[in-house]
Amino acid sequence: MRTGSEPRTARSALRARLWLCLWGLVWSVFGTAAFALAGRPGWAAACGVLWLVVTVDLASVLRHIRQGPHYQPGPDVPPYRPPEQRGR
Repeated sequence: MRTGSEPRTARSALRARLWLCLWGLVWSVFGTAAFALAGRPGWAAACGVLWLVVTVDLASVLRHIRQGPHYQPGPDVPPYRPPEQRGR
C-alpha cells in the first residue's frame, strides 16, 4: 500500500549493484588470467566475456549513480489514497 512518502523514503539498490559488479570484476579478471596461464583458452575466453559484461554493467551503474536523484514530487502533490478494503 502506498503512503505517499515513497519518493522521499525510497532506497536504491545501485550501491549494492556497484559492490557486486566490483566483486564480479575482480573474479572475472582473476579467472581470465588463471585460465590463460593454465592453458585453458576456452575457459579464459568465457571469463573474458564475463569480464566484458561486468564492465558494461559497472559503467551503467556508475552512470546512474552520477545522474543523481530524478524528479521527486514536492509537498504540494497529494499522496495516493489507500485502496478501499472490500468486505468490511
